[in-house]
Amino acid sequence: MPDTASHSDPEAFVEAVLSVVDDIPAGRVMSYGQVAATLGSRSARGVGRIMAVHGSDVAWWRVVQASGFPPAGHEVRAREHYAAEGTPLVDSARDPGFRVARWAFVGHEDR
Repeated sequence: MPDTASHSDPEAFVEAVLSVVDDIPAGRVMSYGQVAATLGSRSARGVGRIMAVHGSDVAWWRVVQASGFPPAGHEVRAREHYAAEGTPLVDSARDPGFRVARWAFVGHEDR
């Protein structure tokens, strides 16, 4: 695997991020930070930038904020995908009124 942690090859990092996202199972999610950590990086924001530009080619709704909130500005479409995949959601007092349940995160085995 290329040296993704240092971003020495930006194109390779983009490909690596999209590959990780592509491997997230239906009904599960990862945070931007989890995706970065999987690649040996601490750049959750870098993952966010990549998803903003290239995310339409993968299941973008499966990458969420660490708090479980869906990508900003895409809440309605994300919720449709969550419903179709059976992704567990919980109510939230904060907009958009829901977030992905903690147990839906990859690595959390209390499903």
